[in-house]
Amino acid sequence: MWLMLQNEEPEDFVIATGEVHSVREFVEKSFLHVGKTIVWEGENENEVGRCKETGKVHVTVDLKYYRPTEVDFLQGDCSKAKQKLNWKPRVAFDELVREMVDADVELMRNNPNA
Repeated sequence: MWLMLQNEEPEDFVIATGEVHSVREFVEKSFLHVGKTIVWEGENENEVGRCKETGKVHVTVDLKYYRPTEVDFLQGDCSKAKQKLNWKPRVAFDELVREMVDADVELMRNNPNA
């Protein structure tokens, strides 16, 4: 962000890794990070993610965000940021997942009602 603000004129930049990851992959890796395996059941808006170890449903589809006609393949192109700002991604997907899960675990540890 700081690099973007150094430009004389405002410009739009895409900040992305250029990698493709699904919400499903994010959820699976997040749960694995805390020692749980998610098993998927059902289809489309009725799909749920159930914990293999406990049988408890932890993931459901919120119809407010469900987009069945959405493009399945979305990939950010950060070439402009690389070229004009000399920017490059530094955090790998797995590391990002770990950081986000660890932050949420810490938040819940300090404030269980968060």
